Amino acid sequence: MLRFLTAGESHGPELVAVVEGYPAGFDIDLAKINYDLARRQKGYGRGGRMAIERDEVRAVSGIRFGRSMGSPITLIVENRDFKNWHKRMSVDPADRAAAEAVTRPRPGHADLAGVLKYNLDDIRDVLERASARETTMRVAVGSLAKQILEPFGVMTLGYVASIGATEARTPADLSLEDLNRLTESSQVRVADPEAERAIIAEIDECKKAGDTLGGVVEVVATGLPVGLGSHVQWDRKLDGRLAYALLSLQAVKGVELGLGFRAAAARGSALHDEIAHDPVARRFTRRSNNSGGTEGGMSTGEPLRVRVAFKPLSTLMRPLRSADIRTKAESVGNTERSDVCAIPAAAVIAEAVVAFELANAFVEKFGGDSRAEIARNYAGYLEQVRNF
Repeated sequence: MLRFLTAGESHGPELVAVVEGYPAGFDIDLAKINYDLARRQKGYGRGGRMAIERDEVRAVSGIRFGRSMGSPITLIVENRDFKNWHKRMSVDPADRAAAEAVTRPRPGHADLAGVLKYNLDDIRDVLERASARETTMRVAVGSLAKQILEPFGVMTLGYVASIGATEARTPADLSLEDLNRLTESSQVRVADPEAERAIIAEIDECKKAGDTLGGVVEVVATGLPVGLGSHVQWDRKLDGRLAYALLSLQAVKGVELGLGFRAAAARGSALHDEIAHDPVARRFTRRSNNSGGTEGGMSTGEPLRVRVAFKPLSTLMRPLRSADIRTKAESVGNTERSDVCAIPAAAVIAEAVVAFELANAFVEKFGGDSRAEIARNYAGYLEQVRNF
């Protein structure tokens, strides 16, 4: 089983992730992880923090001579902005006087619930860890997970479906390679130039108004075998695991697979994916993919499609009304350096989260301690399915 933990604060010295259960013998390319970290930092509407940070990962355990060893892998990303915060984020009690307490919680953030839960008198003790800066390590871990999937032909891609009031039209017949090329060249990670122009205009409008924008991202994964996940227990269902992981991301308020909520309005005769058999490929196929690539908590072998709704960021340059946690007086929410829109980055983050969950299910299904053992089990399973 793959699992990971992250640690670190938004303005602390570094962010850390420890990944356990990564099989031995996989080629690990840190440049690929750094490429995904750079993708996360791009996108029209990002704030000043992205001009400071140049996220690069450093591996300090679990990798030797470019290959996984089977032991826990530790990844570290330095926060370059820490040099401006070392007194305010110090571990030394002597530096306490150098930090001004944050006492005005932001509506929509973890601020108020966090200080009440942990009995704290400074919101910074909450907001530093609750910050979406933590997703840096989610992307690093997800990029590492991709390097389990890619040798077996499984590819994942996240892109933007809509931002604010503008929905992007994504051609249904695009290959994953073409979709990747188009969305990676877009400032807002869409495959629709007209929508891109409208989105940029809305972001500019929100920036002038001191407001923020949310949106919907879609992640697609191709090359999955049938049977990842299981129907036998609630916590083994692939779609449930994906939803759980995606909903753990900052600002996520909704997850749907395939047609999602639209499926509730359809009749069964129009919704369910009819089955066929391809004698040449020796595999069962589907005449549609309204389910989004899962049935009964298991992958069907069709492309996985999951959509994730992100609310607007809770730090507004024209803050909303709030109440001071110390004086209880009416106030406005605290203002932290933030983005107007981070949805292009959210697509990369969601892609990473999906990749990790798929890699976890893949290792679980074809379990082994090494790449060679997993490859043998995978080949045997594919032959079993073809000979069914």
